[in-house]
Amino acid sequence: MTESRTVLITGGGGGIGRGIAEAFLAQGDRVVLADVNGDAVAAVAAELGAASVALDITDPAAVATTVAAVAADHGPIDVLVNNAGILSVHGAITELAAGAYKAIVDVNIVGTFNVTQAVANQMIAAGTPGTIVNISSIGGKQPTPGMGAYESSKAAVDSLTRWAAIELAGHGIRVNAVAPGPVLTPMLQMGMPAGSPARVAWESRIPLAKFAAVDDIAPAVLFLAGPGAGHITGVSLPVDGGQLLA
Repeated sequence: MTESRTVLITGGGGGIGRGIAEAFLAQGDRVVLADVNGDAVAAVAAELGAASVALDITDPAAVATTVAAVAADHGPIDVLVNNAGILSVHGAITELAAGAYKAIVDVNIVGTFNVTQAVANQMIAAGTPGTIVNISSIGGKQPTPGMGAYESSKAAVDSLTRWAAIELAGHGIRVNAVAPGPVLTPMLQMGMPAGSPARVAWESRIPLAKFAAVDDIAPAVLFLAGPGAGHITGVSLPVDGGQLLA
């Protein structure tokens, strides 16, 4: 059995973040969940047996303070999963308000940068090679009308992944991304229930003819964060049922 690691997961208040946390906990790692919704993440952490912190990743000072506190309380961070992100901004490029676009950029790009920077500096200071896994999206590779704000932010996350990978490699820090297609989180299931015309139409575009389950994402994250991926850095791994092939 491998030695337990300290794992920080942003956006840990539910959905994909919760599933990833369960997978790391199942292999004996110490998990700290961070989320802007402090009450939600505390409830999830209590249920799973993890630790939690309330964190607005768009605030670099708060990020730096939180990362230092996590390392002090739980040991140097070995694994960072940048899962926090928002998908609430929709609109055509000719109509979308600049403020709405900035909101998604602030969370999905700047927030991911803030946490990556703080954790990378902590890993370097600790002298322990670590690994970072960003949650991207196949939307960053395959645009959909009306979703360009989200998708362009995720394309930027893929680029940030490659940037961090090449600059941190000399410190023994690997940086990769997992790029899911649609994932059956509770929110998606509520908005697009099984059998609904929108879901049937979308699933028809996927060669495996189904959306991913939350449990389909965690194994990819564990692989990229684990020793089996020890010579892999700078990649964005699609977990999309083959949608990019279509």
